Amino acid sequence: MNSAIKGLKPENLWNYFSELSQIPRESGNEEGVRQFLLAFAKEHKLETIVDATGNVIIRKKAFPGFENRPSVALQGHMDMVCVKTPESTHNFLTDPIELVRDGDFLHAKDTSLGGDNGIAVAMALDILSDPSCKHGPLEAIFTVSEETGLNGAFGIEADLIQSRLLLNLDSEEEGVLYIGCAGGIEVDAKYAPEIVPIPKDYLAFTLSSGGMLGGHSGGEIHQQRANAIKVVARALAQIETKMIISAQGGTKRNVIPSSCSITFAAPKADKSSIESSIKNTYAQVSEEYAVSDPHLNLTLSSADLPSHAVDAKQSEAFIRSLYIAPHGVDAMSMSIPGIVETSSNLAILRYNEGVFTVISSHRSSILSSRDDVARRCAEALKSCGATVSFVGAYPSWKPDPSSALTGFCAKAYEEYAGKKPVVTAIHAGLECGIINSKIPGMDSVSFGPDMFDVHSVKERLSISSVERISTFTRHLLSIIK
Repeated sequence: MNSAIKGLKPENLWNYFSELSQIPRESGNEEGVRQFLLAFAKEHKLETIVDATGNVIIRKKAFPGFENRPSVALQGHMDMVCVKTPESTHNFLTDPIELVRDGDFLHAKDTSLGGDNGIAVAMALDILSDPSCKHGPLEAIFTVSEETGLNGAFGIEADLIQSRLLLNLDSEEEGVLYIGCAGGIEVDAKYAPEIVPIPKDYLAFTLSSGGMLGGHSGGEIHQQRANAIKVVARALAQIETKMIISAQGGTKRNVIPSSCSITFAAPKADKSSIESSIKNTYAQVSEEYAVSDPHLNLTLSSADLPSHAVDAKQSEAFIRSLYIAPHGVDAMSMSIPGIVETSSNLAILRYNEGVFTVISSHRSSILSSRDDVARRCAEALKSCGATVSFVGAYPSWKPDPSSALTGFCAKAYEEYAGKKPVVTAIHAGLECGIINSKIPGMDSVSFGPDMFDVHSVKERLSISSVERISTFTRHLLSIIK
């Protein structure tokens, strides 16, 4: 047994979570988890289906006397966002996640934890493996590549799903029932600039930003955390002459970038003014993000000078496009107080083999607003000559407070916890919206235990909250009629 989970309850649930943590499962690399699930189903003599997309569906018969209850689906995704500290040597293709227990929290050593959404898989397996758990006919739907485009949900085959009630276990705040979510779309841009010789009287510099919290671009976007790509672009926009040599920032489409580095050449005579400008920008952003990102840093260092770099005017135009591209909260909801309606995440910057690549993701509960902010981002990136494409669009999930499942969940939570749950929508994308659109009559609710700073190396999971949500889920399954 992993020492980090020793003595935790429910024991089987944590054992399953520990076993999952031993299996590499970055998005697109779910075969190990799939085989683990198939072996689990075989061991417990459960019906299993693997669909054409690679999703796994496991079915369990009703508890005796519950055969006439409606079939319910428990749903989560197999993959996880894989990020690590700059000094970590962790290989996400081969290495297990090293679990660390710290009081009531479980986190990982130098990497993301995978609580999103490994805890949903573990909770479902705990229920599926327990013959004493009372429920009607039960399905568990484990999807692939949720984190990189909701691919598994898009690939769901309606005729394979028997349930019309779905409990999505992919939320991160105990006591909150989510009955709606934002839709999303991605803007991908590519720009191949002219490469020219660097003048002899130039020096090379590397401008790097880091130390930021980053986090989930849906769940944490309202925290107004700094975006490392935007910080570097802001600083470079103040420098009159620069020729880009290399650039890299961000890690994942749905992660707020916490680090970025751009190497550039500039006239030797400008060295003093460049250092002064960077110092001034650092003072500004340090003050602006003192609360959200107290460890933000912006550093300028010398670099090796190559023979060629991006043309100065084209470098200026590209940096300007990053500077004006939208990022952060664009609008708050006027129908659900406190909820972000529309946002952007300038997520990834790369410069490889003479081509810039920029990826930005956009969310909104109103699809016209989603598309509008995406078009604005596209226009900003096109201003330097980049070609853009819109990819990965997915629908929003419109809240229905009067749904039967919402009523069951709210009643069950009040009976269990002695207080009413918060019933609301979430700005992050959830698979429910897609699954509902593909399966006529599907009624969904999403909930889960307390998790913090998912999609980052600070991701942590509340141990006590997991136990409570596990107990609540069992209670809920026992009363759904």
